[in-house]
Formats: sequence, C-alpha cells, structure tokens
Amino acid sequence: MDTRAWIGRFAAVIDERGAELTELDRLAGDGDYGTNLRSALGRVRANLSAENPSTPGAVFTAVSNAFLNTGGTSGPLFGMWFREFAKGLGDEVTTRSLATAATEAEGTVRRLGGAEVGHKTMVDAMVPAARALSDAAERGAPVETALKEAAAAADTGARSTEALLAKRGRASYVGEHARGVVDPGALTVAWFFAAAVS
Repeated sequence: MDTRAWIGRFAAVIDERGAELTELDRLAGDGDYGTNLRSALGRVRANLSAENPSTPGAVFTAVSNAFLNTGGTSGPLFGMWFREFAKGLGDEVTTRSLATAATEAEGTVRRLGGAEVGHKTMVDAMVPAARALSDAAERGAPVETALKEAAAAADTGARSTEALLAKRGRASYVGEHARGVVDPGALTVAWFFAAAVS
C-alpha cells in the first residue's frame, strides 16, 4: 500500500471538489472549511516534498503536522486523527494496523471534540470506517478489501448526517438550518477512505 499515493489522490479530490465542502459549510457553518482544508493540503504537499518520507508512519506524520498548523476547529482534529494513523501504521500497512490506527484515531477525535455518532460531525464517518476495518481484520481480509469496506461505511456514515440535527461543531449553532446538509467533515473522511482504493 503506497500511502504517499493515497494522500496524493485525496489531495487531488479536495482540489477538484473543495468548493462543494465550502458550500456545505456555508449552509451549516461559517463557510471557511474548504479553504482551510485546501490550505492544509498545500502544507501536506510541501512537507512530503521536503521530508520525502519512506514509511507509512512518516507519511502520516507529515500529513498530521500540516493539519495541526491549520486554522479552524477541524484542522487540529484532523491533525490528531492523522497522528494516530502515523502511530498505528508505523513501517507497514496491514489490515490489522489500519484497524488499530483508525480505532485509536476516532477515539482521540471523540475525546478531544466531545462528539459521538449522531452528532452530525466527522465522527459519523470515522467510527463506521474504523469498525469496518476492525471487522475486516478479524476475518483476515486483505488490505484492499478492508479499505473498500471502510470507504463504503464512511460514505454511508457521511450521508446519514444529512438528516441529523447537529449536536456539536459549528452547525450546532444554526439548529434546524443545518438539517438537510451533509456534514463537510464527515464527507471529507469518506473521500479520504475512497481515495485509498480509487
């Protein structure tokens, strides 16, 4: 599994579809999400170019550091999420290491952000993706199969946020106005996992 190529595909999707995220955030928040995300990924590219990491853990450390230095609420949360991937993957991507990384990562985000599934946040995609990876690891599924299942679970989780009333995050400030809007953070998580297998 080439994690650097995975991150490259993810960044390309954000370049192409970032305006969708900004529009979703405009409807349910303050409208700066897509801009902040593109800024973070610009730093990701710079870090990867400067550091030329050779292991999955090092790749995700470069990604984490870029997000931790990004504004907004979501930047640091994604930074901590990616940091757990760096720790969990280390030198090799296996279904088990992915499951461990994703589980630790979503737990960290839930703890720091105070969000749970059903609160209309990125957690609504992170948790089902981690569960799918854990299920795949339990039955010994190969990495590609596990990531496809995680991507599908994350997408379903992200789509579920459309009907929810936000309990955490910026969208919680606008109440019913955000109902009917997919959470951009959750959609970003879905695109991240989809980029692994595209």
